[in-house]
Parts: sequence; structure tokens; C-alpha cells
Amino acid sequence: MLEFKTSKGTFTVQLFDKQAPISAENFRKYAEDGYFNGTVFHRVIPGFMVQGGGLTEDMDSKPGQRAAIKNEATNGLKNKRGTLSMARTSAIDSATSQFFVNLVDNDFLDHKGQSNYGYAVFGRVDSGMEVIDAIAAVKTGNRRGHQDVPTEAIVIESVTVIPDSK
Repeated sequence: MLEFKTSKGTFTVQLFDKQAPISAENFRKYAEDGYFNGTVFHRVIPGFMVQGGGLTEDMDSKPGQRAAIKNEATNGLKNKRGTLSMARTSAIDSATSQFFVNLVDNDFLDHKGQSNYGYAVFGRVDSGMEVIDAIAAVKTGNRRGHQDVPTEAIVIESVTVIPDSK
């Protein structure tokens, strides 16, 4: 489990290690390395998703991204409300550190074959979905070539890996 402390509150995330081993391990490694600390939720679209994990408050890419990973959208997990998925470019295997939290069921983001490969679900918000909803409610605008950017920075202050109690 991971605990995210943000400027809007705290939420926890459960990773799906069995169903999305590459994505979960990639995400956990970024968290362990402190990479997410100081990044922002830079794209907020109410009724769709909130995205973060790669840009600073100045809307610059945070240095230190690792190589892109294989897209695990074929794992059978669905882009339902509260799930986390890897953000990517139009290239199928281009995800690095950026992720998004689905605010609603976004079935159109699920794997449907080679022509609509989809976005890999690798975790879900375990507690604190009200924080994600608060992020989704902020005012947005355009900034430094990006759309849907919160006008007040929503900073990921820290991400802590909480060991399993098993």
C-alpha cells in the first residue's frame, strides 16, 4: 500500500501486483525513490480523471524518469471509478511515471484489441477517494501549453510505501 500526502489531503493506494506486475513494480520503485515528491496533479477533468506523477509546479517534466514500460492493459482489469492507470502517449508501450485516477467508470479506456489497446489499470484508491474528488473540483485553466491545469497547484508532498501487515 502507498500513502499519498497532497496539498488537498491524504489518500492510500493498493497496487495490483499479481494482475499488473510490471506497472505495480514500476510505480512502487518511483515511490520508494521519492520521485513523486514535489510533482503535481497537472491535468484535472471532472467526470473523467485526475492525472499526475511527472510534472513540477512550473509544468516542467521532473528529471529522473526511467525507461518506458510494457503496457499491461490486457490484464483484464477495468478503468472503474477509483482505479489507477498508467498514463501514456499514443505509443502503446510509452508509460513511465505519470498515472491517472479514474473519477468515473471509463470503459472506453479498457483494452479492446490492437486498434484500441487501452490504458493499464494497476491499482485502486483504498481510502481517501474524497481527496481525489476534491482535486477534481478545483478550478482549471491553460498553463504553459497544457490544458485542464489546476489554477492552484495540487502538490504531491510525499508518497510512503506502507509494508503489508501479513
